Amino acid sequence: MATPTELGRTRYTQVTSVIQAVVQQVQAVWRGMSPTTVEDDLEGAAGAAIVTAVADGQLSVADAAQAYIAAQMAAQGGAALAEAALVASAFAGIAPDGGPLETLLFLPAIGVRRRLAAGMLPEEAMLGGLADMARYASTAIADTARSADQVSMAANQNCVAYMRVVQLPACARCIILAGETYSYSEGFLRHPNCDCQTLPLRERDWAGVPTPKQLISRMSEEERRRVFTVAGAQALEAGADVGQVVNARRGMSRPGAPTTTEGITRRGVYGRQMRRAGGGFARHPGQRYAQSTTPRLTPEAIFRQASGRAEQLELLRRYGYIV
Repeated sequence: MATPTELGRTRYTQVTSVIQAVVQQVQAVWRGMSPTTVEDDLEGAAGAAIVTAVADGQLSVADAAQAYIAAQMAAQGGAALAEAALVASAFAGIAPDGGPLETLLFLPAIGVRRRLAAGMLPEEAMLGGLADMARYASTAIADTARSADQVSMAANQNCVAYMRVVQLPACARCIILAGETYSYSEGFLRHPNCDCQTLPLRERDWAGVPTPKQLISRMSEEERRRVFTVAGAQALEAGADVGQVVNARRGMSRPGAPTTTEGITRRGVYGRQMRRAGGGFARHPGQRYAQSTTPRLTPEAIFRQASGRAEQLELLRRYGYIV
């Protein structure tokens, strides 16, 4: 049987491989776009292709989450069987802020326009837009993987916590959080493009995860200077505490607005449940479809407000994330 560390590496490879494949698809679509028509392109077929690619990536990483958590619990001597089944489709199409993925993936067009207005050459403006798009797509998929992992943790009574695992190369903010342990329902601190991982724990202690000191010892002098700055690297070499050199939470945030508008139409995952329950729907001016009049909580909001695992599972079922 694979060890917890090996399973974690496999999950990390799976998620990063999906991200890389999606970014390649996005790049291919972006190359066919023009700086003079970038907004129309993202509102048309090119934008739809990019949204579909990213949503498919989200679905792929969410679909593998429950099997990963089950394997981790079994490897740590617990029961692999969960109390509920994850609904992978409930995690696709949602941006990290809880809004529609389409809205997030239109922002690079605005960035291109601003760069052009600032006097950049069209080629430079489009390269900047592509970098924005790749960052948004990567972050959306990585956040989806972590969110689906956390919901799967909640559905397995054996899981009590998770540990943050940092893979090099990494930024200073993530390195000093390496090996930190959190309750399974505590929000994950991350920054855009963050690829750090949640590794579920049956017990509170797991020695197989590298500490900040161990990660720093593996870095070359050049890499330490790039990550911590020259002065910061010199301070570390002189014995300074890494937590004093770096502000852990600068630029870090927890994803997930209180509610999301994804899946709340009559045909959506949550909308179908509300329709069966007799919930109301309304279509506002400018909307194509009627939407549920009852807001849909995000998984992160559920974890923040629920009083315990039983209430978490009840709310996760109500809002369509598990069945």
